[in-house]
Amino acid sequence: MKRLLFALAVTLAAGTLYAGGEGEGGTQAAAGGAAGDLLGFPRSETLHANIITGRVSAPTNFNEWVGWKNRDRGMQQLMNESLWTSDFINGQGINGLASGPPEYNDDFTELTIRLREGVHWSDGVEVTADDLVFTVGLLRDTPGMNFHAVMQEAGNAYAADRYTAVIELTQPNSRFHTYFRDFWGALWVMPKHVFEKVDDPLTFEYNPPLSIGPYVLHSFDPEGMWTAWERREDWERTPTGMLYGKPAPRYVVLRHIDETSARVIATVRHEMDSGYMPIESIRAALGASPYARSKRPEFPWAQVGAPTVNGHVFNTFRPPFDNREVRWALVLATDIVSLLSVTYDGGAGMSALVVSNVPQYLEQYYAQMEDWLADFTLDLGNGETFKPWDTDAPERLMEYVAARGYAVPDDPDEIAHVFGVGWWKYAPDVAAKLLEKNGFSRNSDGKWLLPDGTPWRIEILTGTTSGADNYRSAFAGAREWSKFGIDAVAIPSGNRGTLYAVGDYDVGAGRPVREPWGDHPDLYLSFNQLHSSFVNPTLGERTSGHVSRWSDPRMDAVVADLKVTDWGDTERLVEIGIEGMKILVEEMPAIAHFTLLDLVIWDTYYWENWPGEENAYMVPFHHWPNFKYLLPSLQATGN
Repeated sequence: MKRLLFALAVTLAAGTLYAGGEGEGGTQAAAGGAAGDLLGFPRSETLHANIITGRVSAPTNFNEWVGWKNRDRGMQQLMNESLWTSDFINGQGINGLASGPPEYNDDFTELTIRLREGVHWSDGVEVTADDLVFTVGLLRDTPGMNFHAVMQEAGNAYAADRYTAVIELTQPNSRFHTYFRDFWGALWVMPKHVFEKVDDPLTFEYNPPLSIGPYVLHSFDPEGMWTAWERREDWERTPTGMLYGKPAPRYVVLRHIDETSARVIATVRHEMDSGYMPIESIRAALGASPYARSKRPEFPWAQVGAPTVNGHVFNTFRPPFDNREVRWALVLATDIVSLLSVTYDGGAGMSALVVSNVPQYLEQYYAQMEDWLADFTLDLGNGETFKPWDTDAPERLMEYVAARGYAVPDDPDEIAHVFGVGWWKYAPDVAAKLLEKNGFSRNSDGKWLLPDGTPWRIEILTGTTSGADNYRSAFAGAREWSKFGIDAVAIPSGNRGTLYAVGDYDVGAGRPVREPWGDHPDLYLSFNQLHSSFVNPTLGERTSGHVSRWSDPRMDAVVADLKVTDWGDTERLVEIGIEGMKILVEEMPAIAHFTLLDLVIWDTYYWENWPGEENAYMVPFHHWPNFKYLLPSLQATGN
């Protein structure tokens, strides 16, 4: 324990504070003591949380409109305000920078967006429709920028008045506004008065960045270990201030703490107020500190039924993953209960579809697809078929959880919500038949060989944060496929985003598709990235669509139907969503494993009134864009 405490102290004290912000906090501060003024910030006025995407790879770069940035270093939760933000806890979206919902004409070829009046950038310039119009035009006209491909749908964009922007679309699209709707990333509005003076927006680092949200950049570690933010003096001129009031903490510091044991220690020592950590670490912290608490008071303690599904994504442009029957063989070679025992100690609900186990999706998608899933059949060759759907899998998972000494619910709805309604059968013998049908064989040691006779090795790409869901599922997946006789290994990489984009990977651990909203049944956000128009057929070059590079004319038709279906016609949206879901099951370009447990733990020593199960007033995660809306409800304890 002493060695762990020393290692944590060294981590916290490492580096000097880099002055990168505006206002009174933009000066250097000395690294301070652990329980007092941590990193030089007054502890009773500062909220500390961890960066879940890992150490910041480009600490000086805040240009979110080019490439991947560690946006959960505070950019999306504190600095930025999107037009709209999803809120799956309250079941409806939040009008942020926009003053109301999007407005379309009758044939969905024109979108009108009305901005909230009185919002100002942190340099005192008011945010107007000119900023939004400029952003659309720059992204549309500049290859290499994020959203460049989808902004080709934008034709003429203009400011009808100071706070009203109109975007004429090149084709009907009733979902164009969703590019600006924040879930975990969205198209943010740029400050025109900054970017119009930039010669090359692709290399511009946007440092120091302007803020539209209630906090401004204070300082950051040049090694990427932490980023500090200070509450704006004019916080009332931000959407957060207008909607929810004054955020309670004066400072918010986002830190990368890689080792999960260090996160537990930081929680127990009151050095981390909100932390993301594995389920066993949450259990340890809850047992070690009376001030620690989680979203739920009982197992699995976390937010159950987040809108996000985790799984494995295949690089369908790299053989043998271009073969759907090979992909299906790998599904059947996976014991979902075994995989979940490694990732979440059995605490996550299995999700066979790309929508999670939130009650809305259980009713709209899983229940309505029940008969189809039961009848879905694979052709094994030689006249043999197999029906892979398994409704007994949740029962096996509950048996594992009970054997671990945890209580399990007896209410059917709660069981479905926590553990799921079914998954695919664990059938390694059937998987072997599918592989043999496609020319695979085994050597004398039982190891699988590719059709050309060479040993089959699968590398599962993941990030570097050891407690993250993708990291743990990568190792769990490699374990399953290794048991089946494949040389499968997990490969953590800080360059994961680039490797995905250029197609330099076999299988990736992460989201099968982009998450749906959680507060709305529309699946356009998930399906649109699979459209064939986004696929770059050349490996080694960036693709702007789904990293699997998979596409299908039938999915193109699904996306086209969604584009011309009104956002409010939920019955039709579910029908179209089911069509797309069936295609994804048949083709399996990615495996959906489980509904993500957002494993956040809070320390209530300095800050209280967190949105626990008994008071779920807001999405409870410090790494989500909703965090800024949570902060005004926190209360300082006076400690």
